[in-house]
Parts: sequence; structure tokens; C-alpha cells
Amino acid sequence: MTKNQRQTTNDWKSRLGVVYSTNPEFSYNKEGENEPATLPPQQQNLIVSLDRKQRKGKSVTLITGFVGKEEDLETLAKKLKSKFGVGGTAKDGEIIIQGDFVQRTIEYLVAEKFKVKRSGG
Repeated sequence: MTKNQRQTTNDWKSRLGVVYSTNPEFSYNKEGENEPATLPPQQQNLIVSLDRKQRKGKSVTLITGFVGKEEDLETLAKKLKSKFGVGGTAKDGEIIIQGDFVQRTIEYLVAEKFKVKRSGG
């Protein structure tokens, strides 16, 4: 057995969710390979809102509408969290900042040249 053959036989763990195919020309495509390119800030349409749903009454600032790579979303979230001195997270294309920082978030994003809309009051 050559080294190349061993690598393909040890590749089974990355394909656990795939149903067996009898097609000899079948090639497995991994998910997440096609992330959209990050749009420049002038083309981003971000929506900033205050959210209390499913958070035990705690308020969070929710930023949605970001189009781009996950790393760029996390970088923006990190900048916001350090600017306001609070916690938060970036996942599933949205940024969650703990606390009511809607107005400050909008001001910061506008200064960074993002297109921003406020949602919900």
C-alpha cells in the first residue's frame, strides 16, 4: 500500500455524515469551503437592534446582516467588545454584544463607514 492510498483510507473520519456511493467517479465535497468574500464596509447593510428574547430578561445588542468570512465577523465583534468593555460573541452571521449599546454601536459602525439601520424602536 502506497502512502497516497493510506491517506485516502484514513480520510474516513472527515466523511462520517456521507452515505455510501457506488459511483466510481464520486468525489466528496466538504462543507464550508465556499465562504462568501467579505464585502467592503460601504456595501455592508448592517441591522442593529436590542434583543431580550430567550435571554432571561437580559438585554443584548444584536448586529445582523454581515456578509463575509467568519474571521472578519469575529474581528469586528472583537473591536466592538473591546471598545465598549463588555462581553459578547460572533456566530451564525450575527454579533451579540452584552448590554444596551445600540446607539454607541451605530455611532461606531457609521464612523467605520458601514451602512447601518436601527431596528425595533
